[in-house]
Amino acid sequence: MRKLPVASLPVLLVAIAVGATLPATARSPQPYSQPPAFKVTITNLTEGQPLTPPVVALHRRPVDVFTVGRPASFELKEIAENGNNAPLLAVLGSSRGVADFAEGDGGPLVPPGTPGDATFDQSVEFELTSAPGTRFLSVVAMLICTNDGFSGADSLPLPRSVGQVTTHLADSYDAGTEANTEDFRDMVPPCQDLIGVTGGPGTGQSDPALAQNSVIQHHPGISGRRDLLPEVHGWTDPVMKIEVEALP
Repeated sequence: MRKLPVASLPVLLVAIAVGATLPATARSPQPYSQPPAFKVTITNLTEGQPLTPPVVALHRRPVDVFTVGRPASFELKEIAENGNNAPLLAVLGSSRGVADFAEGDGGPLVPPGTPGDATFDQSVEFELTSAPGTRFLSVVAMLICTNDGFSGADSLPLPRSVGQVTTHLADSYDAGTEANTEDFRDMVPPCQDLIGVTGGPGTGQSDPALAQNSVIQHHPGISGRRDLLPEVHGWTDPVMKIEVEALP
């Protein structure tokens, strides 16, 4: 066996060391690059239930809009009973965990073929700006022809790469804050004009006599006990489609 000159050993050792480190440096991981913006499209999937203009928000994990099985917040109660988005918008605007939020500005989302379809759309689009650490989307809107029904999603994971689109189908929920009388006098006024079934005048204020202290649960649907008609105002889940696209 031929011996290497002593002077060659340092050169050989350096070559071996460099060769051993090359694969690691060649495959260094790429940092995650968060999409700067998201397009959110909300669509009403029902045949007889208009939705109030939805509220949407991009946020970090600590923000909680609603949780099934727990009591509704005052802000959710106002949406589910009265279609009043203002309290939730105020909370979102003051929260450090919220990157961006918005309210639909085109009016209610109505089912096709109903009287309201002549004036309003079935869908609405938002473009929301992200921020470092933003990972989730929350959405909420009232089912207008109910006492305290709503639909939406809490803390949906956002798409992680530009061009990726995710779709979520949202069910209907009962806020557990008001008795389901199904009486037009106990519901917000737009229901009658949007769907075309008339009755007593509605109200945009909660009635303390109907208050309940239950928890959020899946909505039982329309029973037909008073003014609401299962064949007209009824639905099957899901009631809302939420599409999210990561924008460049």
